[in-house]
Formats: sequence, structure tokens, C-alpha cells
Amino acid sequence: MLNPGTKVRWWLLWAAIPYGVVARLRALLYDLGWFDQRRLPVLVLSVGNLTLGGTGKTPVVIMLVEWLLAQGKRVAILSRGYRRTSTASYVLVSNGERMLVGPSEAGDEPFLMAQRCPKAIVAVGADRYELGDWVLNRFPIDCLVLDDGFQHRGLYRDVDLLLIDATDAEGLAALVPAGRLREPLRTAARATAIMVTRADVPAQVTEVCRKLKAALGVIPEPIQAVFRPESLVSVATGASQPLSWSKGKTALLCSGVGHAGSFCSLVKRIGIRILDEIAYADHHAYTNQDVERLSARANELQAELIVTTEKDACKLVSLLQPTDNWWAVRLSTNVIVGEERLRQLVLGVGNRLKAESEG
Repeated sequence: MLNPGTKVRWWLLWAAIPYGVVARLRALLYDLGWFDQRRLPVLVLSVGNLTLGGTGKTPVVIMLVEWLLAQGKRVAILSRGYRRTSTASYVLVSNGERMLVGPSEAGDEPFLMAQRCPKAIVAVGADRYELGDWVLNRFPIDCLVLDDGFQHRGLYRDVDLLLIDATDAEGLAALVPAGRLREPLRTAARATAIMVTRADVPAQVTEVCRKLKAALGVIPEPIQAVFRPESLVSVATGASQPLSWSKGKTALLCSGVGHAGSFCSLVKRIGIRILDEIAYADHHAYTNQDVERLSARANELQAELIVTTEKDACKLVSLLQPTDNWWAVRLSTNVIVGEERLRQLVLGVGNRLKAESEG
């Protein structure tokens, strides 16, 4: 006899069947050419994933945009702007010189990307082709970077980078709602390259690769990346402190991200002593009441710091006073396997397309 937990699992598996049918049908219609995939006249690079929740798309997009900008490319980031309050079809978050809207209108991730990549154009809209065309009519652009673009097949992309989280091998087991997959795992075959993120533990990377090989057969060695803390940034003032400054300090942790457990582990590795952790749902919209409750909890614990993510900091800054001791962990992306291959993929394709257009 099945135990109650197993019954729930089987009901979820049944519920995932119609979702899987729709996902497979949609993919088939694109593959057969029944759905159009439109092109834009510049390099299009997509960063996406197969699972719900955070795989590290934002820090990877930031890294790739920094690479492109360092090569003198004029770059625009296109994002859906998930949970943004603006109802406009297109919103320009940054014109490459200054921020034009706040995190609520832009969505927290586009706002963060605009902050971290101040020379890039950042725009949000549901239809990436229409959004890209709108941006290209307003700015001279060499390259468009799609944030969370793997499922947005209506726009042709020259490079399709798929991110898979090494710490979430279980998420690859089944489609939602039984698991965390947005599409069947075998659709990873359409990626130009696969990047395994949070690849700190070799055994976890091996398990993810085993599941990919079971679904796809032989696969090229995935690119591997880890996210490293770079510094601590005051949420209220923007002042920066080295990681050594926080070592041994006590803190209350708060976050509203897709992978709160990973954030907690990262803060522990910095050497901060976590007294308590408050984890909100991803894309949580903070209120004054939240800040009051968190501050009261920190005082109760006698915590020296309140520590959060950069994504959360974007939404918290307007709710804090300059003297509030809230700090965000700034991350950098380190490619530990396949960096040269990734650079050639991202930068080489752009140079080739430029040469072809000039020829």
C-alpha cells in the first residue's frame, strides 16, 4: 500500500502529464516550422534554464555583458521583468547612462542588471522579438542578451546557453507540478552549450551530468561555474566593505530569492555567524512592516548585521535609513571549467557575424 506521501507524488505525476503534452507539442511545432522564429539583425545571446527557481541566470548575464562591453560591444539586455508593476508593453530600465525607473516598475532582476552593468541598455517586455525591435529602433546595438530566454523560442538566438544548478539534481526528475522542470529534460539538446552552476561539489556535478547523459546520450563536457562573494555593500548607502570586515560578526539573514539555501551556505562560508534566517518567496515585495519586523528580530537577537542579497537590496533601499546596518552580498561568477570555450562562443560568434555583415 502507498503511504500518503507517495500518493501525493503519484497525483502530482498525473497532473504533470497535460503540462508535458503541451510543452512537447509546442516544441514540435517550432521544430517543424509551424511556429515562426523571427530574427533580429544583431547577435542574440540567450541565457536560460529548464527548472523553476534560481539557477544563477542574473550573475551569469552580468558576467557575459561585462565581457561584451569590455570588447567594445554595444549591448542591450532584454528581460521579461517578472512581477513588475508597470503595465506598459515595453519599459526602458536604463539607457546605458542612467537608471530611468525603479525596481518595482522594472522587476528586481532587470533593475539589478542595470545597476551592475551601467553601460548596457536594459529593457523589459513580454515579447522579446518586439522588445528587441523596439530597442534597436532607438539605440545603436551590436548584441542583445536575453535574460531567461530558453523557453522564448519566438526570437532566433545565435547562442543558447542553458544553465543547470548542480545542487538541484532532484529538480530534473519530473515536470511541474511533480518536479521543477519547465520542459522535458531532453529539450536541453537544443542548447548551444550547457553550463552547470554552483559547481562547488564535484559529486553534485557528476550526478547532474549523469542525468543529462541519460536523457540526451553523449554530451560535450558542460561548462562549470561557481558564484563567489566579492564584497559586502551597504543597502542604505552603497558603501562597500571587504569580506574580512564581516568575519565573525553575527547576523540575521533575509532573502526573497529562488534558492535561499544556497544563499545561506554562501554567507556561512564568508565567516558570518547566522543567528536566524527569514526566507520569503522569490521576488518578494518588501514593505515597511517587513523592515520593522526584521529590525525588531535583529535587535532581539542582538545581531550586528542584517544580511541580504543584491536582488533584495534593490527593493529595500528606499525603505531604510542611512544609519541602518543592512548589508548585501555582492557576487561574482567564476567559470572554473570551459572559460575559454565560453569566451570563444560568446565573443567569437559576435566577431564572425560582424565580419560577415561587413563582407
